[in-house]
Amino acid sequence: MSRQPIVPPRNPASMLALVVGAVFLLVGILGFIPGVTTDYDMMSFAGHDSMAKLFGLFQVSVLHNIVHLLFGVAGIALARTARTAAGYLVAGGVIYLVLWIYGLVVDQASQANFVPLNTPDNWLHFGLGVGMIALGLLAYRTVRAGTITGSAATDNTGRQA
Repeated sequence: MSRQPIVPPRNPASMLALVVGAVFLLVGILGFIPGVTTDYDMMSFAGHDSMAKLFGLFQVSVLHNIVHLLFGVAGIALARTARTAAGYLVAGGVIYLVLWIYGLVVDQASQANFVPLNTPDNWLHFGLGVGMIALGLLAYRTVRAGTITGSAATDNTGRQA
C-alpha cells in the first residue's frame, strides 16, 4: 500500500507558472535591497529620473519593483490549475512584449518613461515575452491534449500518473 503525498503533485504548466512567479517575486524584493540595487539612494517612486539599477544593470523604481512583486504574486496564485497557469504565462508574455515595444518607441529621457526602462530592460522584456509565450503555448498544448487535468498529470485511462 503506497502512501499518498500530503501535497498533490503539480502539473508542468503549474510548476512553470510557480517558478516564473517566484522569480518575479524575488526580483521585486531584490529591487528594494541596497547593494543588489546600485545607487539605491537615487531610486524614485516612478519616472525616468530613478537612477537605481538592479544588479547595476536594469533601471528600477519603487513602481517597477511593485509591478514585479504583483506579477510574482499573480503567477503563484494562477499556478493552481494547468489552465490558469498556461493563461498566466501567455498573457504575461504578451504584456512583456508590449512593454518591450513601448520601451523601444518611448524616449528614455522623457516623462513617458514612467516605469522606468533602459536598453537592458527592453531586451530582457523581449526575452521574457517570447519565453513566457512559448512556455504557455506548450502548456496549453498539453492541457488541450488531455494529458493534464486539474493539478495532477493523468495517463490515457484517467488514472493519476
